[in-house]
Amino acid sequence: MNPEALRAHRQLVRRSHYINNTATRYSLKRMHKISAGILSWLTTLLIPIVLLGLALRVLLTPLFLQIEYRLPYFPPDEYGFSTTDRLHYAPYALHYLLNDEDISYLGDLTFADGEALFNPRELSHMQDVRGVTLGSLRLWYTTLVIVGMLAVWSRLGKWWQVFLRGLKRGGWLTVSLVLAVGLFAAMAFWQFFTIFHSLFFEGDSWLFLYSDTLIRLFPIRFWQDVFLDAALIAAGGGLAIGLGLKPKV
Repeated sequence: MNPEALRAHRQLVRRSHYINNTATRYSLKRMHKISAGILSWLTTLLIPIVLLGLALRVLLTPLFLQIEYRLPYFPPDEYGFSTTDRLHYAPYALHYLLNDEDISYLGDLTFADGEALFNPRELSHMQDVRGVTLGSLRLWYTTLVIVGMLAVWSRLGKWWQVFLRGLKRGGWLTVSLVLAVGLFAAMAFWQFFTIFHSLFFEGDSWLFLYSDTLIRLFPIRFWQDVFLDAALIAAGGGLAIGLGLKPKV
């Protein structure tokens, strides 16, 4: 091969390598952009779970009971529980939901006259409620870990701004969901309450007599406030994220 032909061949090879490398870099960059976008939208979908889980955990505290039972509009118990009585007995139910106590922890509780505090139907329901509660909290903890890992990954992978956009969208998504569900609950709370229970409990296992301890401790006004406060916490968090984050375009 003469020198001119050899030089031409080398130039052709270099040009070919350059084109291939450029195409590879473009392909990798495009894949990185697509994957970052997918993970950003995953973040968006996880934020409502994060904020609703936060609301649930805040409400599952003795402080909430202390505040709720002392509200001036909270209805008195027609069967004789005072505010002091409610503040004495309700924490037992709360403690049971968050720990691994056997159902006998509640089953062994009695009134001053020795009568059982909870009947078998109430005890069965509390077992169901604890399953739902602990499952929801496990989902929340898992979601927090995933979002935390995505945050670290976005920093290391140099797609932090894309991650922030996902967070921001998630904040507004939470606000939208809360407004939609909250509007329905405000217009027809009992129907909303019924649908909610039908998603997690079988049949009418969650219905009790007004004289039952669970209703005396946690009347419908209690649950209206629970859902209202949860909505305020979740929507407040969503607004803070949606308005507070300023990702670069």
